[in-house]
Amino acid sequence: MRVKKQKRHRKAVRFYTACCGFREPFKVLCDGTFVHHLLLNKITPADIALANALGGPVKIFTTRCVLGELRSLGDSYAESLNAARNLLTARCDHEKRKSAVSCITDVIGENNSDHFFVATQDAELRKKFQKVPGVPLIYGLRNALFLEQPSAFQQQFVRSAEEDRSHMTDLEYKLLNVKKKNVAFEEAKDSADANEDKNDGTLTVQAIQTNFRKKRDLKDTVQFKRKRAKGPNPLSCKKKKPRDNTNNAASVKENGNGDTTVRSRNRKRKRSRKSKNVSKANV
Repeated sequence: MRVKKQKRHRKAVRFYTACCGFREPFKVLCDGTFVHHLLLNKITPADIALANALGGPVKIFTTRCVLGELRSLGDSYAESLNAARNLLTARCDHEKRKSAVSCITDVIGENNSDHFFVATQDAELRKKFQKVPGVPLIYGLRNALFLEQPSAFQQQFVRSAEEDRSHMTDLEYKLLNVKKKNVAFEEAKDSADANEDKNDGTLTVQAIQTNFRKKRDLKDTVQFKRKRAKGPNPLSCKKKKPRDNTNNAASVKENGNGDTTVRSRNRKRKRSRKSKNVSKANV
């Protein structure tokens, strides 16, 4: 039985944390009836008992109106009043003291924005908060604490809220249309720029092709080169001999008439051998 109770509590806490935004440490708002029940059944310390029930650390709160109501009940609730004074005080902003039920109702509000767990022994108050979304309820039974399961109204509210979040609001729809128009305009502009670039590219390609064809036609035509006279091979030619001016000057002689003649070549002088033969004959 205890294991099943813990499973139900974990399931309920998981529902409120996932769907309603509750976070640790959990805040528990107590009224005078719940504090009195804890003292009567000796469920102390209260923070450890509530932490075991919720599966996480807790902070226990009460209000000034609850303290005033306990004070007005007399000496029978003096111990409960002293215990409640040790709890944290939630802000209620009431100039005049109200009843605990109306004060807690004002603190919770329409949607429990402060994420309070409400701990009370008042059955009518628990039934009232079952119709308020996101309000988990705790009550005591003898020496045990119980967390109520989410009501059908609360579960239906969570489903409808999830469906609303999945759909767009009017403002989001308008923003989406504006975004679509901007995207379409940018795409049209980019396509126009791309077409201009494409046309420029085609023109450049055509110009390159025409130039290439012209060059190819010029290369295909037969071109005759005119033959020009070439000089002799310098390796097959003899080197020129230098002319001596002194030899030329010596070759010049004067004639008897005064004319100058130039010898074309130097002849070797031949010796005559007749003189030797004549000398032998005389002897």
